[in-house]
Amino acid sequence: MSALTVQHEPERGEGWEGLVRRWEDTDRPEGCKVEIVEGIVTVAPPPVNRHSYIADLVHEGLYAAKPDDCGIYQTLNVAVPTRNGLYIPDLAVVPRDVVRREGNYVPADAAEIVVEITSKSNASNDRVAKLNGYAAAGVPLYLLIDPQVSGTPTIHLYGEPQGGTYRLLSVVEFGEPIYIPKPFDYTLDTSDFPLPCR
Repeated sequence: MSALTVQHEPERGEGWEGLVRRWEDTDRPEGCKVEIVEGIVTVAPPPVNRHSYIADLVHEGLYAAKPDDCGIYQTLNVAVPTRNGLYIPDLAVVPRDVVRREGNYVPADAAEIVVEITSKSNASNDRVAKLNGYAAAGVPLYLLIDPQVSGTPTIHLYGEPQGGTYRLLSVVEFGEPIYIPKPFDYTLDTSDFPLPCR
């Protein structure tokens, strides 16, 4: 099953608030993820077990390394209004006081790191649109776990956002460790990441 585009573009003069209202009014099939990617409201099917397993391993690893005032969230709405984006990363490490505030989303620049694990239905969004969106918002670290890449599944760590783009800090294949710099100062063990069925 692939991602379903619900609305191709904001209505004329709709703006960010109108786009968010459209997102809020979108029917949400159980377990599906509804996001705004470059002004397009999309509905993606629930992830496969392998996806959830990887997210759990990363969550467990980051938990001990995260700043004390932060939580790790798996269903947090993260807004990038300048890119007409409202994403739901697989994991986001965000200060608890930001998440505690009332509202439907947090600003992306509040996150210390966001983690996306590609699925067949949304791999290009994670590799391009969200990469650019998180960089434009100034998210310090973006960990892209890509079991969907042709060839060998890889993990990319992006950081040092400047002028709306990231610098590639590291790239490893599944099974190799990847270092995540401060404020985490942590090496993620990927040896138990399952390879996709081909």
